[in-house]
Amino acid sequence: MQNELIILNDFCSHCNIEPDFVLMLGEDGLIDIEVRNNANCFPASQLAELERYAHLYYDLSINVAGIDAIRHLLTRMENLQRQVHRLEDELHFYRH
Repeated sequence: MQNELIILNDFCSHCNIEPDFVLMLGEDGLIDIEVRNNANCFPASQLAELERYAHLYYDLSINVAGIDAIRHLLTRMENLQRQVHRLEDELHFYRH
């Protein structure tokens, strides 16, 4: 599934999403857009992210800049959580 591509227009038609929205995400580097056989495509591995971004945009009215900020903060939070777990493991090791 890593190399599989989804045709942007097919996805957008199926999910009632505007192709321009996905292209904006691509312009901002949130989704990788490739052109194959004169069709815009994105990697299947990014499907879950795209669905999350669509939810933020359409259901919560968050613009693309806001989506980028949320993505950045969530990534930062996940990194900090991993660091806390690693430090807890080290502390546990030294206590015993």
